[in-house]
Amino acid sequence: MSVQANITMSFFIRKDKLSKDKRSPIYLSLIVNGQRTKISIQREIEPERWDNRTGYVKGNKEDSRLLNQYIDLIRSKVYQYHKELIDNNEVISLEALKSKIAGKTKKNKTLLEVFEYHNQQMVERKGIDFAEATIKRYKVTLKHIREFIKHNYNNNDIYLSQLDYNFVTNLEHYFKTVKSCNHNTTIKYIRNLRKVVNIALKSEWLDKDPFLLFEGRIKQINRTFLTAEELLAIEEKDFKIERLAVVRDIFIFSCYTGYAYIDVAELTPDNIHIGIDGEKWFFKDRRKTGSKSNVPILPKALEIIEKYKEHPLVVEKGTLLPVYSNQKMNAYLKEIADLCGITKNLTYHLARHTFATTVTLTNGVPIESVSSMLGHKDIRTTQIYAKVVESKVSEDMGRLKKLLNENDNIKKDKSNWRENKLLI
Repeated sequence: MSVQANITMSFFIRKDKLSKDKRSPIYLSLIVNGQRTKISIQREIEPERWDNRTGYVKGNKEDSRLLNQYIDLIRSKVYQYHKELIDNNEVISLEALKSKIAGKTKKNKTLLEVFEYHNQQMVERKGIDFAEATIKRYKVTLKHIREFIKHNYNNNDIYLSQLDYNFVTNLEHYFKTVKSCNHNTTIKYIRNLRKVVNIALKSEWLDKDPFLLFEGRIKQINRTFLTAEELLAIEEKDFKIERLAVVRDIFIFSCYTGYAYIDVAELTPDNIHIGIDGEKWFFKDRRKTGSKSNVPILPKALEIIEKYKEHPLVVEKGTLLPVYSNQKMNAYLKEIADLCGITKNLTYHLARHTFATTVTLTNGVPIESVSSMLGHKDIRTTQIYAKVVESKVSEDMGRLKKLLNENDNIKKDKSNWRENKLLI
């Protein structure tokens, strides 16, 4: 077989090998000097979405675009391996090229290729294993890493074999400096990358773990919440402006249910059912995580629902409450804080923290119950609030001790004064 050889490539589907979900496997047809072989590219597609003429997936949907990019990547790799054989003065045969493809695809996958594969898997399992918010976070992470590779390596992608400890630490530096991310946000992005790298390790596409020596950890932050006095001040404030009164009520509703903004916005009468105790409960899956967040409805929350059941927005949308946009809610909460004399940064999510601390844990609700109502998958997340409550108790007791010591000193001073008086 000569060193120089002509190669021809095309992609096709096998309609005779449909999977259980009626998808056809995609194959690479490779011809070298008249000899032909078929290689599966480990991807599937619905037959009606395949264009036999072009050898690509039809349409402009995201999954079509990603799959077509993968096909182009394989095409360019085959030409690259062909060129490597020529440059190394090796004999070019169908078997040599096929062997090189098989070996290279196992070891020399690129980072963005694997990341896109991972994200596509998530898209296909949306609503089954992954929430929209989770998918969005990984898409944003991929976008940032793509920009990082361009910024630091002046390249569009890198091979998995190029990943090392320096790549990870440089990425951390990039997030904190170029992207101005705080520490915890940076670590969350890097954890997303770590998940993708673990897939590569388990698939034997990568030999060494670049995270082996990386010690990036989330820093514990103090959760801000409203005290009982601050909560009461907002509840009892008489607002003359309707929009502020509405936002106040919806915020208070979250303080007594623990629901995040998006979950409150989605609540409908269908979420209310009779619980095991014969009382009304909310039954809902959290939008952020998909975990169950079933909450007994406290009187204050019921009162607010009843108050707005005839509100035009509630009637029009079929929701429980007339929820404004998150941006407007937070803007109006700043006004509410000023009018109520609250100096804390009052945001909507503060309501969820207040439910966890002031409304439940402080009043003796067991942490396991609070964790369940908040929809936490790990009780360690809830324990952050418990530590906040303990810290608050410690501060309060510290003030009490100081006051008692002052009273003791006053008593001692009075006693000394009486003794001195008697001596005179």
